[in-house]
Amino acid sequence: MTTIVVPYHLDEYLPGLDGAGSVSSGPLPGADLWERLGGLYSTVASRVAASPLPAVVVSGDCTVALGTVAGVQAAGISPALVWFDAHGDVQTIETSHSGYIGGMPVRFLCGYRPDLISSALGLSPLPESSVLLVDARDLDPPEASYLSSSAVRVCSVPEVSSSVLPAGPLVLHLDLDVIDGSELPGLRFAVPGGASVADVVAAARRVVATGRVVALDIACTWDPAIADPSGARERVVAELLGLMGTAGS
Repeated sequence: MTTIVVPYHLDEYLPGLDGAGSVSSGPLPGADLWERLGGLYSTVASRVAASPLPAVVVSGDCTVALGTVAGVQAAGISPALVWFDAHGDVQTIETSHSGYIGGMPVRFLCGYRPDLISSALGLSPLPESSVLLVDARDLDPPEASYLSSSAVRVCSVPEVSSSVLPAGPLVLHLDLDVIDGSELPGLRFAVPGGASVADVVAAARRVVATGRVVALDIACTWDPAIADPSGARERVVAELLGLMGTAGS
C-alpha cells in the first residue's frame, strides 16, 4: 500500500508530518492562497490517479480531500463520499464568519464556486445525495440551515453501517477531530462529546469491509507543536492505515 503524505495545513508547511511519500515540502509557490492550494492539490490528484487503488492520503487538513477526489475521478471512477468530522465543513465564503477555508471542503466537493479551485483540479461536483456526513456535531447556523434543505445525509458514528452508506465506490475521509479531544491531544478544533478512538476505528472498519473504498483520506488536524507523549495520535493513524492494509491483502 502506498501512502501519499501532504504535510500542510492549508498552505502552512508542517515538518512534523513530513516523511516518505510526501508530495512536497517547505513553502508553496503561488501568488495567493488559491494558487498555492491549486498547485498542491493538483499534485495530490495526479499522485492519486497514478496510484493503485485504494489510494491513501494523509494530510494536515480536510481541504486536501479535493485533490483526493479529483484524483479518483481522473482514474475514471465516480465516487460517493463518507465524511467523518466533528464539523459540517459546509460553510461558504459568504456564510463563514472566520473565512477559514478548512470549513468549506464539502461545499466545494458538491459544486460550490468551482472557479476558485475545483475547475483547476478538473474536479466534477458530487451529487449531494452521494455524501454522508458522520458525526458533524458542531454546526454553525448557516451549516445547519444548508443541511436541513440539502440532500446531504448525516448520521452518528455508531449508526455507520452498510445500510446508511451511499451507493457505489467510496472515498472515506476521516478528520481525526471526530474523536473526542480527551483521547487525542492537540486537536486544533476539538469539540466535546466525540466518539472514542475504538468506536471511530470500528465504524471505519465497517465502511472498509464493504470492499467499496477506493481512497482513504486522513486529516491529522492537530497542532504538531503540542506534544503527544503517549503516542495516541501515531497509534490512531496506524490503526486506520492498518484497515486499508488488511483490505488490500
